[in-house]
This record gives sequence, C-alpha cells and structure tokens, in this order.
Amino acid sequence: MKLQPASKKEVKRIAVGVSVCSLIMIAGLFVLSLVGVGTFNYRVFVGAIGGSVIAVLNFTVMCLTIQQATEIEDKKRMKAFIQGSYNGRLFLQAAWVVICFLVSHIHLIAGAAPLLFPNAIIFYLNAKGKLMPPDPPR
Repeated sequence: MKLQPASKKEVKRIAVGVSVCSLIMIAGLFVLSLVGVGTFNYRVFVGAIGGSVIAVLNFTVMCLTIQQATEIEDKKRMKAFIQGSYNGRLFLQAAWVVICFLVSHIHLIAGAAPLLFPNAIIFYLNAKGKLMPPDPPR
C-alpha cells in the first residue's frame, strides 16, 4: 500500500522534525561531555541515527495502518486491526531500547530519546496551529 499525499506530507514533516531534534540532542550531549558529564563519541551518532530511523518508521507504519483501517467496514475488526498495529509498533520501540541497552556500540540515551521526538513535534505543530487548518469563518 502506498502512502496518500497527505500522509506523505506528514511523514516528511515528522522526518525533518526528528532530524532537527536529533541534531539538537547531539549538540546537547556534546556540550555535556565538555563539562564532564558523559563521553561523546561515535556511539552517540549510531544511537541518534538508529533511534531516528525507528521513530520515522513507526510514524510511517501508523499512517499506513490508519489508511488501511479506513477501508474496514466492521468496527470491531477495525479496532482490532489498529490495536494490533499499535502493539506491534510499541514492541518495535521497546525492542530498539533493549538493543540500545545491550549493544555497547549504541548510546542508550541517544538511541531512545528520538522515539519521543514525533510526539514533541506533533505538540509543537498543534501549538503553532500548523497541524490542523483553522476553522473557516461563519
């Protein structure tokens, strides 16, 4: 199934936002290492890239799930389909965090933090009024 144009636009906005947030996180971890809190090395980049990919992939799968769910007539089947997708996406995120913890070449915080960035981006867009178009005047 292909993403609809509106979904593509949202996935692109989330991808750009996650990238910007990841760069800010990397800069923050670098500054913290300068003042003696933690170390800054290639592990931070590996974690940030991996976490960003998982975050954008998760959002993309969510968009595809919603597109497919709209075609299901039976509300019970629709709810079960969406719940199954949610559980799978949650498992993917949890598995990534466990991998970050177990694999020494991935920075745990740099790997896990990007999973929260799509939520922050959605809150930001909503606060700025850019998520939903304004209601037409009556």
